[in-house]
Amino acid sequence: MPPRRQPTARQARLGAELRRLREAAGLTAREAAALLGSNSVQMSQIESGIAGVSEERVRRFAAHYACADDGLVAALVAMATERTRGWWEEDRGTLPTPFLDLAELEHHAAYRWDVDFLHVPGLLQTADYARALFSYVNPDFPHGELERWVEHRMKRRVIIERPQPIPYEAVIHEAALRIRVGDRATARTQLTRILELSDADHVAVRVVPFDLDSFAGAGSAMVYAGGPVPRLDTVVRDGPHGTVFIDAEAQLTRFRTLFRKVKAASIEPQQSRDFIHRLAKEL
Repeated sequence: MPPRRQPTARQARLGAELRRLREAAGLTAREAAALLGSNSVQMSQIESGIAGVSEERVRRFAAHYACADDGLVAALVAMATERTRGWWEEDRGTLPTPFLDLAELEHHAAYRWDVDFLHVPGLLQTADYARALFSYVNPDFPHGELERWVEHRMKRRVIIERPQPIPYEAVIHEAALRIRVGDRATARTQLTRILELSDADHVAVRVVPFDLDSFAGAGSAMVYAGGPVPRLDTVVRDGPHGTVFIDAEAQLTRFRTLFRKVKAASIEPQQSRDFIHRLAKEL
């Protein structure tokens, strides 16, 4: 397989997981390459996602690394051999790479959790809300580019609107629901949209109200995408220098705990729907 110029986050994750298996087996890249009849350069390319890898080679890696986790191996094989060209590929070269990586991550996710304190989570946004948000952050955007960003965000909702949607939970602070990203009409329509989506059995929206005592979790904003096995979960966070994909096992454990704490602090879905309904009536 020819080297890739720019691997996707999913391709890089496959390489990273193969490297972790090798390191857990106590082997250097040179030693692993010798066992597999390869060389250290090729091993480096595979483990960085620059070079692709076949199903046979993934299984050979797993055998030499004494990996007995059949579920993990099957998931890695799927990552290596899946060739579907997703809808997001149409935007490659015109939208930021993290947008495309997030869409691909969501497409393969087993479930999705969101925690947000300043804005309505992207999967719940209306087009007008997203447009107002993007145009505020990037006021000099040409109209055509702005609309591409909005259209891409609307397409991402497919994972909770398709015939076989994934389970989705969102915990939203009252602040995010009250901040008027657009005008009053946009805010009202946005709240109504959340109520419509949260009526589905696979969608649960919970609110953290202002009057909650002892809540210090506002730094926990995140997107959590569940993988086919827990080891392949991913956390996505917006950092000062752009979007960050987090997959270290200790960090995943930390963010699972944070989600459970924030969720426990929120009010139940039906109470949250009533809460959002009251906010919409105030508008």
